[in-house]
Amino acid sequence: MSRQTSFAYSFVARGRVVLAEFTESDRGGNLSAVAVQWLPRLPATNRNNERFTSNRDDHSFNFLVEDGYVYCVVAKESVSGRLSFAFLERTKAEFKQRYGGGRADGAPAKSLTKEFGPIMKEKMKYVIEHAEEIDKVSQVEAQISQVKSITLDNINKVMDRGEKLTVLEDKTTDLRDQAQLYKKQGNEIKRKMWYQNVKIKLAVIVILLLIIGLIAWLSACSGFNCSK
Repeated sequence: MSRQTSFAYSFVARGRVVLAEFTESDRGGNLSAVAVQWLPRLPATNRNNERFTSNRDDHSFNFLVEDGYVYCVVAKESVSGRLSFAFLERTKAEFKQRYGGGRADGAPAKSLTKEFGPIMKEKMKYVIEHAEEIDKVSQVEAQISQVKSITLDNINKVMDRGEKLTVLEDKTTDLRDQAQLYKKQGNEIKRKMWYQNVKIKLAVIVILLLIIGLIAWLSACSGFNCSK
């Protein structure tokens, strides 16, 4: 899956003011106009890390809202929501690291595009190139959240029925054990990704060394007439 057939447009906004944007596809101009129109329509919320998605013209418009800032990415409908929000989470973390603490609060419209636009481009590239691994990690994280939600519902039912505290403790222990299991699976996937990247880098280094050695040998042979 190439970026040209996946992510089309992305922006970071403060309220209704777009501070930085990046366009990937030829349709980015039209899609950006539609995406920006969503800013005043997003539901008002006091909670952080709120997520919203809308589909239109074979594309999904994905929004992540936190601390008064809106992170948006427009993707083809074939791109999973997990990948879109994985990109937005990475973009949000990078933006907060660079401009957190109020450093972007007074920035004019699109004043950060030149600096932050290329970063959004790199985040798109990374997410697409590691789509399979990221999808697996996202699934594990979703399972952990689901276990927490299901268990909390069970705890509420237990409290309503007035069951003994020891039963409640057993259910809490089950939650902790299941969460640790999913966390272990997530760490194993991340570790596997790291080893794969190291192997690829080592293979490239070995190939480069062989090429350099071959060039050096050919140069030496040319100087000393190795054919004799």
